[in-house]
Amino acid sequence: MSGNQRQIMLPAPTYGVSEEQGRAQVREFHADLSRRRTIREFSDRPVPMDVIETAIATAATAPSGANVQPWRFVVVTDPDRKRRLREAAEAEEREFYQRRASQEWLEALAPLGTDWEKPFLETAPAVIVVFEIHKGPDTPRPYYVKESVGIAVGFLLAALHRAGLATLTHTPSPMRFLTEVCERPPEERAFVVIPVGYPTEDATVPDIRRKPLSEVLVHV
Repeated sequence: MSGNQRQIMLPAPTYGVSEEQGRAQVREFHADLSRRRTIREFSDRPVPMDVIETAIATAATAPSGANVQPWRFVVVTDPDRKRRLREAAEAEEREFYQRRASQEWLEALAPLGTDWEKPFLETAPAVIVVFEIHKGPDTPRPYYVKESVGIAVGFLLAALHRAGLATLTHTPSPMRFLTEVCERPPEERAFVVIPVGYPTEDATVPDIRRKPLSEVLVHV
């Protein structure tokens, strides 16, 4: 560290969790998160904004490269703006499904029952658009941007689920239209769109299975 820059160091947090408590807590967390599913049929029932704000505050505790914290969370609730977002997203998605996607990709998506129509972007009471912040006139150069923002989004999804709210991760491509819809500067680039709300009473999800631990864990 050069010049007069000196990093102030604080004592590390103490967790005060016994081995048995830790085992129980991680099992409970796993059981709860295992119930989380992507929802595409949202009720228009309002969601408590303070809960969304607390979930975003939780996401903002994520680690980031050089602690630059290169993320912005834009909460869209205005019906007209959600309509514009949906129209622009569906234009890109229509192009993807009809022209850009390979047959192999379409076959992989088929079991999920998705298509270019995205009504959840309007019916969900809130849509969170997460942006990466790159270097700009008033923003520093970030490091490991996608990794940092990806970790924050994971925190966000877990927090919203713990609050009893359903979510979906939507990544229309390209996403440049979101800069205009959300009125963000050019150094902010959309990373993911997350509708948030409650499922309709008759909502369904595909019958899918997660890989067993034996397929995703390697001890060396």
